[in-house]
Amino acid sequence: MSPRSASVNEELRRRSRERLLEATVELVSERGFEATTLGDIADRAGAARGLVSYYFPGKRQLLQSAVHRLMHLTLEAALEREPRSADGRERLARAIDAVLGLARDRPRLMRTHMAGILANEGFIQCPEQQRLAELLRGTVVRYGSADPDTDYPLLRALLMGAVVAVLLPGAPMPGPRLRAELFQRYGLDWALGVPPDGGPPGGTFA
Repeated sequence: MSPRSASVNEELRRRSRERLLEATVELVSERGFEATTLGDIADRAGAARGLVSYYFPGKRQLLQSAVHRLMHLTLEAALEREPRSADGRERLARAIDAVLGLARDRPRLMRTHMAGILANEGFIQCPEQQRLAELLRGTVVRYGSADPDTDYPLLRALLMGAVVAVLLPGAPMPGPRLRAELFQRYGLDWALGVPPDGGPPGGTFA
């Protein structure tokens, strides 16, 4: 039996890594961060325990990469869904709705993710985060930014702040209100993207 080629080995490693990321999202969503072990993640992914440590230095780093991958895939699907649009305002609206939607639909996962970023672990520059950054930066460029290197980090900060506000224990902000504020800041019509049921809060949008 001939040895596998380098390209085949690379594809197998990519698939193993993605299975670990998917398993992390599933388990942390189901059980929470503390109740999920690296062994649990390896078992769910059908991988050897040592493979987790090979790809990721720790559970927090694994979680950040897993959530960044989820965010990248969610954002990509929102931007490319039918009817596809090249309009920068529509694409920015879809991006905002995609991120706020994750906070709404996966609160435990996103709260744990934000807590890790705000704690000592900080913000990890992983391949998944870089893909997410490329999509968001590209959205800012399509929107018409004259200075995307400044405007992209600002959009990222505003979206992170909105997610924290939605998930703040004991004093959460309503998602539609935060959406309205972000849409107003960027001059977006309420009907763009995926508007929530019930119309704009306070009737501030046409």
